[in-house]
Amino acid sequence: MGRAFQNRKESMAKTSDTNARIYSKFSREIYVCAKSGGHDVEGNLTLRGLIERAKKNQVPSHVIDKAIDKAKGGTGEDFAVARYEGYGPGNCMVIVDCLTDNPNRTFGDVRVCFTKTNSKLGTPGSVAHMFDHSAIFVFDANEENNLDEETVLETLMMEDINVTDIEFENGKITVFAPNTEYFKAKKVLMDSFEGIDFDVDEIQFVAKTTVPDAGIDMEMFDKFIDMLDELDDVQNIYHNVELS
Repeated sequence: MGRAFQNRKESMAKTSDTNARIYSKFSREIYVCAKSGGHDVEGNLTLRGLIERAKKNQVPSHVIDKAIDKAKGGTGEDFAVARYEGYGPGNCMVIVDCLTDNPNRTFGDVRVCFTKTNSKLGTPGSVAHMFDHSAIFVFDANEENNLDEETVLETLMMEDINVTDIEFENGKITVFAPNTEYFKAKKVLMDSFEGIDFDVDEIQFVAKTTVPDAGIDMEMFDKFIDMLDELDDVQNIYHNVELS
């Protein structure tokens, strides 16, 4: 089994309320990305990846276009990145990434999620050192196009990409690299392998060690994750629980 990482919202039930939250989170992230890095998808690979991932999550085009238009106009909220760390149910390690226009409100909301589920909100850096901040790319292997694990690794290394890990499982190749190598690694992959389609193309926190869910009160853990995910300001939740 490969290194565990979360695939954002792909596994969530597609209820109308869930869809609305997904649309809102992607809209906010696309807006911030376009405003800070430019709205040209060809020149902003992060924005391009976000839009592709939003479409795979069935986010309507009008939601995406509205977020980009808002960024073009230079109006709207000023969101700041906020990151919270701590220990969830069963003492599992958790990192919560937010985009907020009101840090005091967001801190209070996140703290409630911790306190109501017998969890403990920690100080900055309290658990981050137990995660790798990684660029992750997952895509199909294709022997006809020489798109195999060995060729991909050789191609990236020839371009001085610091590949920290590469896996091949169930016909999928997964590449891990430091988060600072994201743009370079993605460009090399796109330029070297025509028609490559990423299932996962993002930067995540990947736990260095995991704990089995058998040792966790999963009812409380699920409640904890659901409470966090229902907060508008929460964009991503990373943890070290190995879900069976």
